[in-house]
Amino acid sequence: MYQELLDKKKKLAVIGLGYVGLPIALEFAKKIKVIGFDINAKRIDMMKQGIDPSQELKKEAFDGCDIEFTNDLEVLKQASFFIAAVPTPVDKNNLPDLTPVTKASETVGKVIKQGDYVVFESTVYPGCTEEDCLPIIEKLSGLKNIKDFKTGYSPERINPGDKEHTLAKIIKVVSGCDDESLDVIAKVYELVVTAGVHKASSIKVAEAAKIIENTQRDLNIALMNELSIIFDKMNINTYEVLEAAGTKWNFLKFQPGLVGGHCIGVDPYYLTYKSKKLGYDSQVILAGRSINDGMAAHVAKKVLQHIIQNDGNVKEAKVLVMGATFKENVSDIRNSKVADVVNELKSYSLNVHVTDPHADSEELQHEYGFELTSSLANDYDAVIIAVPHNDFKSKGEDYFNSITKQKAIIADLKGIYRNKISNRVYWSL
Repeated sequence: MYQELLDKKKKLAVIGLGYVGLPIALEFAKKIKVIGFDINAKRIDMMKQGIDPSQELKKEAFDGCDIEFTNDLEVLKQASFFIAAVPTPVDKNNLPDLTPVTKASETVGKVIKQGDYVVFESTVYPGCTEEDCLPIIEKLSGLKNIKDFKTGYSPERINPGDKEHTLAKIIKVVSGCDDESLDVIAKVYELVVTAGVHKASSIKVAEAAKIIENTQRDLNIALMNELSIIFDKMNINTYEVLEAAGTKWNFLKFQPGLVGGHCIGVDPYYLTYKSKKLGYDSQVILAGRSINDGMAAHVAKKVLQHIIQNDGNVKEAKVLVMGATFKENVSDIRNSKVADVVNELKSYSLNVHVTDPHADSEELQHEYGFELTSSLANDYDAVIIAVPHNDFKSKGEDYFNSITKQKAIIADLKGIYRNKISNRVYWSL
């Protein structure tokens, strides 16, 4: 398989061309023949023109790539090595929504042939690839895993907005259904990952490794958020505390904040779901999730209290929220906890305006029911700097003075304006 891919006698296909799939497809397309498959015809048309719908990659990223973009199953059948890179969200009850990954499995089941390979990259709970995905592929194809085709799992480590830790520079965890598949999958990924690969002993181990990466970060941030709530009651600035504690060589440097996005705020729920199925109710992991999911309400309550304490008329008060994406300097709004902040503020009958140089207003309206404000006011009772975009970091105190009332509060969630605001009430997590 490996040599035939290298000689361009066989093709590799990537199913799902979002933040994860497209970069992978383009990297492979610099070395071998690739089919980029996505069910969204509009996105396919954009990529054919060298446009990344996710706005992460520049047009030059498509240069010199041997790739065919399609949403046609007949074209997909030409591939022999399939990589599924579809999202794995949770539903409104924070339960795993396996619809995208099961749909991808159905797609693979319709096109896979004797001797082919399929590797999943989507973040799932340990056991999902073999227990949920494989039966679908086997049923639709009539083929048997290991005997007729090979399976593997290699968790994605794409970090949107990060231009330093790119696909090629991050060690890739790989796994296979047997020793032969592990070696082949490792060699295939080594084509594009210069940092090298780590061979996991099993698919379950690789799945578990991925899911605890983000669970660990989630818990560490939850601790910082809880400390922030406690220190706020003591009138201590959390960032000053962290700065002092950070002088110790083994202190882990995490910060408080809103925890959203399609990884950290989602993946732990996959692990706790599987744990519950096995008869164990998670305590620490879910406690961390509860704290992080409650931070939007904490921020909104703090702003409301300030407005009331300063004789503000709540129904006439205006709040500006700066930033709507799930993290800085990206356009990705998936699972953005800023939306929770906006909804909390609106539940108090506050007038909320939102601005963000990276987010798309129509997407926000469709996903969360609010739009970006086209024209900012000059009499805000509060400004919440929710996402520290570089565009916001360049703003000075004069700017905030010009858009707020004298008694306004500047709620700087990530502390980027610490010690820089003196003419307004300043607060940070």
